[in-house]
This record gives sequence, C-alpha cells and structure tokens, in this order.
Amino acid sequence: NHVVKMVERKSIVISGIKKIVTFDDKQFTLESNMGDIIIKGSGLEMIKLDTIDGNVSIKGTIDSLNYMDHAKREDSIITKLFK
Repeated sequence: NHVVKMVERKSIVISGIKKIVTFDDKQFTLESNMGDIIIKGSGLEMIKLDTIDGNVSIKGTIDSLNYMDHAKREDSIITKLFK
C-alpha cells in the first residue's frame, strides 16, 4: 500500500517506501512503490523509519511534494554532477 498523510504542512507520514535515496534538512528523495518522491521544505528531519513495513515519518515545514520517474531522478543527479 502507498499512503501519504500530511498534517498542516508540518509533518508527513508515507507508506510504501522502498528506499531513502538522499536527505538533508531541505530535501528528501524517497523511492516508493508508486515512483520517486521529492519532498522539499525547511527544517526537515526524519522522525521514524520502519524498514520492514516501508513507513517513514518526517517533520518540518513542507513546501512541496512531487512524484517523478526513476529515470528523471538519475538524469537529474548526472546533470547536477556536470554543472
């Protein structure tokens, strides 16, 4: 299952996460069973990670949540390296 629950743009719980690709206090890149997810904001921090069930909880100020294809993530990483 893939469920996204956001409360007042201050916390988010996502299920169906396969892998955390990258994260810092401004951006999380997650691989889910529905595609890659990019969460942008400020003061972001992981509160809980359940690798068995694939759940992740993040708190902070959430500015955006976007889904993207796996190929686009790979292209964007390569593009960033050569800028």
